[in-house]
Amino acid sequence: MKPFVIVCGLALAGSSAFAKLPPPPDTPEAKAKAAETAARTAWSAKVETYQLCQAQDRVAARYRASAAAAGKQLPPVPAAAATACADPGPFAYTPAEQKPIEAAGAHSPPGTASSPPSTQQPSAAANPTPKQ
Repeated sequence: MKPFVIVCGLALAGSSAFAKLPPPPDTPEAKAKAAETAARTAWSAKVETYQLCQAQDRVAARYRASAAAAGKQLPPVPAAAATACADPGPFAYTPAEQKPIEAAGAHSPPGTASSPPSTQQPSAAANPTPKQ
């Protein structure tokens, strides 16, 4: 019985080691890296779409050529389908500009600090007590 209790206790203690840790705090470098990765993923999707469009055009052209050689009558290609595939070009990423903390609006609004916090006027004159 004692070995069973010891094994169960060790299993409970050991399971806490596998608990999920909180994610590390986001740093500006990590955010920039994530933004670049997202941009690269979007560009890769555009490249894949472009390559698929080209492959579909080749298959359609081959089919039309073989049908024409066999003497089949095919309807004309619709104008919407005749548009050329859009080439996404090479990957280019320009990171967003980082504003300094002062320009980011992290401080109090300028109207709050326009007058000094203290005056020469006595507190009794500035805040009269209401009559009771």
